[in-house]
Parts: sequence; C-alpha cells; structure tokens
Amino acid sequence: MNANHIQSLEGYQSSRFLNRWLAAKSERLPSLIEQSALSMTKQDFAQILQNEIDSGAILNAAMRRTRNLVMASLIKRDLEGQAELHEVVTTVSEFADFVVQTHLQSLMEEMVTNHGDPIGEESGEKQELIVLGMGKLGGFELNVSSDIDLIFCYNEDGETKASGEQRQLSNHEFFSRLGKKLIAAISEITEDGFSFRVDMALRPNGASGPLVASFGMIEDYFLVQGREWERYAWVKARALTGKPSDINVLDKMIFPFVYRRYLDYGVIDSLRNMHHQIRAEVIRQETRHPDRGINVKLGRGGIREVEFLAQVFQLIRGGREAHLRDRSTRATLLCLAEKGILDGLLVDQLLQAYNFLRNVEHRLQYLDDAQTHIFPAKLDDQTIVARMMGYPSVEALNQVLVPYMQFVAEQFDAIFKEKSDNEEHQLDASTMSDQEAHENIVSHLQSLQFHDMKDVATRIATTWQSTKIQALSESTQQKMAGLINAALLTIAKQKEAQLETISRFLDFLEQIARRTAYLSLLTEFPHALERVVRMMAASDWAAKFLNRHPILLDELLDESVLHQVPDWIEFESELMQALQAHEGDIESQLDTLREYHHALLFRLLAQDLEGRVSVEHLADLLSKLADIMVEAVVQSVWKTIPNRHLERPQFAVIAYGKLGGKELSYASDLDVIFLYDDEDQEAPALYAKLAQRFITWMTTHTSSGILFDIDIALRPDGASGLMVSSLAAFERYQEKSAWLWEHQALTRARFCAGDHSIGEKFEQIRRQVLSQIREPQKLREEVIHMRKRMRDANVNRSKLFDLKHDEGGMIDIEFIVQYLILMHANKYPELTGNLGNIALLKRCGQLGLIDEKLANETANTYRVLRKYQHNIRLQGEEKARVAKEKLADVCMASLQLWSSLFSPEG
Repeated sequence: MNANHIQSLEGYQSSRFLNRWLAAKSERLPSLIEQSALSMTKQDFAQILQNEIDSGAILNAAMRRTRNLVMASLIKRDLEGQAELHEVVTTVSEFADFVVQTHLQSLMEEMVTNHGDPIGEESGEKQELIVLGMGKLGGFELNVSSDIDLIFCYNEDGETKASGEQRQLSNHEFFSRLGKKLIAAISEITEDGFSFRVDMALRPNGASGPLVASFGMIEDYFLVQGREWERYAWVKARALTGKPSDINVLDKMIFPFVYRRYLDYGVIDSLRNMHHQIRAEVIRQETRHPDRGINVKLGRGGIREVEFLAQVFQLIRGGREAHLRDRSTRATLLCLAEKGILDGLLVDQLLQAYNFLRNVEHRLQYLDDAQTHIFPAKLDDQTIVARMMGYPSVEALNQVLVPYMQFVAEQFDAIFKEKSDNEEHQLDASTMSDQEAHENIVSHLQSLQFHDMKDVATRIATTWQSTKIQALSESTQQKMAGLINAALLTIAKQKEAQLETISRFLDFLEQIARRTAYLSLLTEFPHALERVVRMMAASDWAAKFLNRHPILLDELLDESVLHQVPDWIEFESELMQALQAHEGDIESQLDTLREYHHALLFRLLAQDLEGRVSVEHLADLLSKLADIMVEAVVQSVWKTIPNRHLERPQFAVIAYGKLGGKELSYASDLDVIFLYDDEDQEAPALYAKLAQRFITWMTTHTSSGILFDIDIALRPDGASGLMVSSLAAFERYQEKSAWLWEHQALTRARFCAGDHSIGEKFEQIRRQVLSQIREPQKLREEVIHMRKRMRDANVNRSKLFDLKHDEGGMIDIEFIVQYLILMHANKYPELTGNLGNIALLKRCGQLGLIDEKLANETANTYRVLRKYQHNIRLQGEEKARVAKEKLADVCMASLQLWSSLFSPEG
C-alpha cells in the first residue's frame, strides 16, 4: 500500500457509511477522534456499552451504537495508516465475542427467571449454551462487515428446575428459545442498525436441522452424516461461551471428525470439488451480471483459495501434527513455512497476497458497510476504493492486485489441479474386468515393450478380478487403474524382475485399497509413486515394510527431507515432547514410539536403496536410532511406575550382540541386559517392574506395529537368572561365575541407555574382565569347542554357502576377534574398545598379533560378507546364502587366519 497516499487521505471522507453515521449526530466526531486514537480491547467495548446504557439506551440499542463506533474507529485508523490488517480483524473478532457473550448472559438470566435452570438428567449439573464461532470468527480473522457463522449446542438433555410460577421446559426447548432470542438480539435491524448478521447454516443438517444440538446429537451426526466439506468448516470451530469442562468434551468429539490419524490426502479431492462448486456459482453470477468487477474473495486467485491452500494441509496433517491445528489462516501459513512443508519464500508471497486482498476486501466494505467482496460497477466507486488502498486510479491498483491474484491461482493449481495422464496407451478400469481382460492387458504391455508380458498380464488380471477389488466403488477402481498405469510406465524401464515388482506393487495396492487417502496421495504426487515402485523393485523387505506401515508414504514426498542426515538431537527432542504430550495415555505413547521409529527407519531405508549409505554407516545409524528409542522407553515407562522414589531411575540398559557392536540391521532383535545401582530397599522390585514394562512396551503389537523384539538371554545365569541385576552382583558374576562364551559376548557389549554413571561403571567392569590373563591353550580349546557347538546347531545341508555359519564365514571371523581380545587385552588395553570387528582385526594386525596383510584381507572379507547378507535380507530371505563359487576367493583369508590360530599345527 502507498503510504504517501494514505497520509494525505482522511478516512471519514472515503467511507459513505462513516460519513452518514457522523452526519446523523454532531457529537459523534469528537467521540470518534477520541476512540480512534488507540486500538480497542474488550474493556473498551464494555466501557462504551456502559456509557450508552447510562445514557438511557436498552442493551440492544446500546450494543448497536457501540458497534457503529467500533467500526467507525477501525475504518478511520485503518485508512489513516494507524492500524494494520491484524489489528482490524482481531478487533472485529473480539468485538463479536463480546457481543455474543454479553447478550447471552443477559438472555440466560431472563430465561432462568422464567423457566429455572436447565439441568442435565445424568450429571444433575446446570447446563449452559455453548456458542461456537465458525469460519473467520473462529480463526479471529473476521471482516469489518462480515456476518458471523454460529453453531449452538449444549452437553446434556434434561429439564429445567422450575419452581413456583416458572414453566418447566426440556433443555432442548430451553436452549432453542434462548438461541432464537440471541440471534434476534444480535442481528435484528433497528433504527441503530444491527450488531452482526448471523448465519446458522453450518449447524448439523443446515437449515433443515434443529437450531440447537446436544452433544449426543452432534456425535451421532459426525459418525453417520457428517460430510467432507463440513470437516473444512469445523477446523475453525471455537467455543465463545460455555464451561471449560464441557468445551473440553466437545473438542474431543470434534477432533476425530475433523482430523485423521493418518495423512489424509483424500481431502484434496473433496476440497477441489468444493472449490469447483464455489467457482461455478461465481461464474454463473458473473454471467448474469457482466458489469461486475473482480471478486477478491471467491474469484480465481482470491482470498478463499489462500484459505484452501492453508486448510488442505491442516486436514491432511493435523491429525498427526498438533502445530497445524491453529484456526488462523495466517498462523497456519507461517507454520507450514516453519516446518518446511511449504517453501518459506512462497509463504511470504502468499501472505503478502492474502493481506493485500483482505485490505481490498475491507475497503470494498468500508464504502457502505455492506457484506461485499466484488468491485462495484460504478467507476467512481472503484476509484474511491483504489484511493483508499493508496493508489491514484483503478488501473494503478489493478497493476498490483491482478498479479497477486495470478500468483495465488498458480499456487492453488499446483496443489489442486486435476491429475491427468496424457499417455496414449492406457489400461481402462472397465476393460480390466471383462472376458477379454487378459488380452487387453497383454496388448497394453506390448505397447510398453514389457519382457514378461503374459505373466505380468495374468498377475494384473488376477488381482483386478478379485472379490476385494471388484467390491470397490467405481471412482476408487479408476484411481487404482490410474496408479497401475503409472507404475507400469516405471516398471517397463527395468530390465529385470518386472513380474516381481508388479506383484509387490499389486500386493501393496490391495493392502491400501480401502484407504482412499493413500490412493489419493499416490495420485496427487506421481514422484512419490515412482519412488514406491523403485523401492519395491529394489527390495522385497522394503515392499513388505511399506505394506505393514503405509502411513510412511508421507515420508516420500519431500526429497530434501528424505535424504537428510538425521539430526539426532532434534529427533530425540521431538520424540520426548510427543511422548510428554500423551503422558497418561499409554496406547498413544506406544503408537508415538512406533511411528517415530518407523518414519526414520524408512528414511534410512530409502537412502540405503539409493546407495547413499554404506552397510557399516547404515548399521551405525540404525544402532543410534535404537539407542534413542530404548532411552525414550526407559524414561517413559519409569513415569508409569507407582511409588517410584526417584525422578530418574538409577537403572541402565546394556546392549549386546548386534546392537552392542553397532552392527544393527533393519529387523534385528535387541540383545540387552538390565543393571541398577540403588541402595533403596524397594529398588529390586521397582527395577524388575521397570524391566518387565520396558519389554512389554517394546514388543507389544499395536495398530502401528511392533518396536523391537527383545532377547534377555545373555543376563547373568541366563533364563534362570534374575531379570535385573545390581551392578555389584553383575561384577561378581563376571569375575567368578561367567562362562567363557559370556566373556566372548562381553567383547561386543556397551552401555545403551539409562543412567550414565552406571554405564561408566559397567565399562570399567567390562574392560577389567576382558583384560584378565588367560591360559592360551585352554582359551583356544574352549573357543574351538564353542564354535563346534554352534556349527552343529546350524548345519547347512544346501549346496549354497551360508554367510554366517559356514567355515570362513561371519561367525568364524567374529570368534577370531573375540579370541584375540580375550588373549591379548591384558597387554593391549586398546583391544577392549568397542570398535567393531573390522577395526579390531586391523588393529591386531598393526600390533603384530596376527599377520597384518591377512588381518586386512579378513577385515575386507567380513565387509563383503556383511554386504551380501544385507542385500539378501533386503530381498526378504531369512537365510543368507549364496553360490559357493561367488565367495571361493573372498573367504580364503578368513579360512587361512582361522587355521593359523586354531589348527593343531597352527
């Protein structure tokens, strides 16, 4: 806006409404000048109202006069550059709250005098009318000449507690009468005008529904009849009146109607259809009245499209992301930028456009205090609006207004435009179910130059003609057909495994067939669909993981986020905040843990499949993720223990095995033991309960899946031992009672989560035990004996090489490392460091404990075997086996090293 023009323009010379109001009484000008000197609050409204009442006006008249002064003051402040958009919309919204609350209090007293208090039949408590502000009132963004969208409701049915000459009414009748009186008090036009126009069309069942609804009626309506467009309306619902306890109950009913637990991309279609209807009506009106100017609210690129842009993300993500539940369009846009959902620069431009359009809208309304959003037909009036905006002419204003609206329209189209496929060759949903379906599909696959046409066609036809798919609606079938077409385009580029990929994709589609939000997501975001297909082509395990957790599809939308290195500090902070937000609701906390874990696991999986991380680095990342989840569970579970004597437990989780060695894979179990160091007499029982609940939280299957399987077999005395050991008892056991294989296991053990001081003491014990002097021959014999027992328990009868168990394989190499540590750590303390098998092998070579060249070659063997194992597991194979000829040369070093250490002649 041009500030120079504003400063030269007196506000009351531009608004016909304001001029008429001033001309009616000469004493209004001083009052206007006084009130417009500063912004107004509810205290100011109350004082102005009281002044009017003191002068002899009844409440209705006093309120209307207060309204006129408030609006006149806002017009003057706005047009003279003293107030910005935020002040204008906030002041009008707060005044609307004040009007509703003041009139309701007065009318309620009158109704109670005549009929008694309305009492809930179940609670026996006094009931109150809850007035919900919807739309811009709900979002504190009301226009200066807007109507107010209201909904009336109350908690419980029952009857009034009448006495004497009072006439008893049902609560429904009581509040219906009260609601009608409230509407009249606010909206009836008198010689002083009106306070606000009132629109009740958003209530359940609209104009045909009851004026007032009980909570029970609203809940039933949401469950049975609530439509998609009403979710959009109820996002902004805000209680202006009522008891906090009742409002809390109502909010809990509204939430599941408006928001979904999953990411609801199906809402894009609903809002798109709603927008089409609005635009069609605008076009009809423009056709009937071709002389009308631009509609800044409902026209293309108008205010409504900005609101839709903000609210579509609220409906998509608000069920999972609380920060997106703000009722304000402006606040929501800022949040979208802050969270990286929309580009920050784009949001800045949208807000500039939105503020400009809202200011234009206000100036259109300042002319005659009319609820309009359309430029007037008369050129003189258009010129006045332009001058109020600070521009010398309509042409000058349009040079700014039109580009803003074009920009909004472009951004709207980017999200809401219909997704169409322009390929010449398409499978049609209608032709995939008839008798010639197989031939039609084969023909289509030929056009795409598929290799396995007949097998792929059979697989598609079989899936499509299944009872599950045929039971879907026609629109859903068409969406699925479109997704299959798009997937085939990507799969056709593959040279191998076309049948496997389409089979995995069709299994996935069948899994999500009734979850239209997921189908919509893949339809609206083709790049996400392509990535899904590529992941399924690369990994059967990834395909099955996505089948189990389709909610993770959202992770595929943002390439930059998908490829980010994890910010562990931020991740842990967000996880703990989310858990604290659900404190007391264990089910929600279990789901939260799983959702956070699966989301980050899925990002790492995507990076892995694209070759962005090595097997070793991936294992480090997965181990770090597991550490964070274990810590979060320990701290959350402790808060559920009654009679706990400390804020934080003196308790630690010690990791063994793959987690201990930081070699975790996607589906690894967690081998752990539990230690405590607490002299309190109740400590053993408390920490045993903590450990039991820890295992339950980790292993329970919820709607979000499982977190980890837990193995505690490595605890002192194994299955017959206590679940939790004191630090002192653990030290005694390791020094006096532990078997050699337990000391072998200790080479890969480390503190994982809990009390760090216990972790430090554990590490001291561990290093001390590993550094004990051992008799060489006895140690060698025991290691050989233990290895033989393991090999006998895992006999490989296939012709393939077992990467773990066969001679020269991974376990042989791990035993070599453990033997070298137990043999030499007393002289070389650095060997007790938890460095991983590869680093420890190389270090032993550098120290001359084994041949250095052989050490390096064996380390490389271990790396190669891990990579083979990882790739095989990604294909969903349980046993990691490959053709022997592939590894004949690779394993020569590990076989030679084993022989040099353990053969009789070695």
